[in-house]
Amino acid sequence: MAWNPTPEVAVSRDAAERIGAIHGSPVDLCVVLYTLADGRIGYASYGTDRAKCAEARKLADKLYDRAVRFFGDS
Repeated sequence: MAWNPTPEVAVSRDAAERIGAIHGSPVDLCVVLYTLADGRIGYASYGTDRAKCAEARKLADKLYDRAVRFFGDS
């Protein structure tokens, strides 16, 4: 995977490592979706290689779009 130094991606990568350790199996992709107290929504995605990164990003984009609709509908 290409190195991505953003702090959000580091959180997603760390979460993948921790969840993998908990389950005894590597996590091949991870999406962290979050909301901030000021109403903003964000996400970070991680994949173990270039293909998984692309897959995680596509999933994250879909989840983000759904979250925006969910919170907009409330």
